[in-house]
Amino acid sequence: MKFKDDLRTIFLDEYSEVFSLEEKVNIVLSPSLYWIKKLDLPLKYLYEVKKLIPSLFEDILPEGNYSYTAYKSDDKYFIFAYEDKIILDLLHEKGISLSQVNNIHLAQSEFQNIDAALKINKTQSICIKDELLILVPCCWIKETRYIDFDNEKLSKHTIALAKFNHILDNKSLYTLGIIFSIMILLVSVEWFISSQKVKQIRQVKEELFSKYKLRPTVLQNKVLLKKYTKLHKRQIKIRQYLSSILAMRLKTGYSLTLISIKNKLLSINFNIKNQADKNTILKLLKSKEIQFKSSSKDNKLFVEIQL
Repeated sequence: MKFKDDLRTIFLDEYSEVFSLEEKVNIVLSPSLYWIKKLDLPLKYLYEVKKLIPSLFEDILPEGNYSYTAYKSDDKYFIFAYEDKIILDLLHEKGISLSQVNNIHLAQSEFQNIDAALKINKTQSICIKDELLILVPCCWIKETRYIDFDNEKLSKHTIALAKFNHILDNKSLYTLGIIFSIMILLVSVEWFISSQKVKQIRQVKEELFSKYKLRPTVLQNKVLLKKYTKLHKRQIKIRQYLSSILAMRLKTGYSLTLISIKNKLLSINFNIKNQADKNTILKLLKSKEIQFKSSSKDNKLFVEIQL
């Protein structure tokens, strides 16, 4: 059996030599690199069969992460399962990068019409049995010849290797699916709780605004807060000053005649007898650490405190 193609064709199995390539090549996979079934199914279209392949192989495949393909020959369907990682690793081991691979074929589709056994290495041959290509020891076959890819074209049946699907197996994908589902659930619950809290805060805000007749905007309320904060500080100062002044112990003959507040000025008037009385009152005020201005006229002492 001979094959012809513009590109070099390599038969790949675990016993293949290590290659040193500079050009692109076609790859034909040994039967040892895939699983195969020949089926007579009551289905008209190939895409219908491809949907069923995983379930059709589930009773024979060992644990692994598989890709699947199929083609129809006459009235029979040939279905295949293969592990991308095993093939990728073997290509790397044999010195072939995936960028150097033009197409990958399965030996079944390329040798299904051979009429005699073909030798693939020193110990193994391939032959057809019940339309399926199988590997047999060379010693089982009396007359065999080596594969030759020189004169015939390869078939149109090819497979594509998934470079990343072997990283996660089905169990890992299932676990990740559960983890993502839990994360989505937690985020949804957190979002719901947050939205409820926001709703409660808005309700409380509306009640407070209504109860205390606050302005409709935050900026207006900040201006109002600043105004009342300054007023509050001023009132505190007034109380502190008045408390200190009213707590002063004046001698007999001294009297407090006036306390008035106008704008930002606290005015206090005292009746005094002489300069000594004035000095005594001013000394008491200073002891209270009150900043003030004073003046006197006749028997009156006038004290002004800036608020």
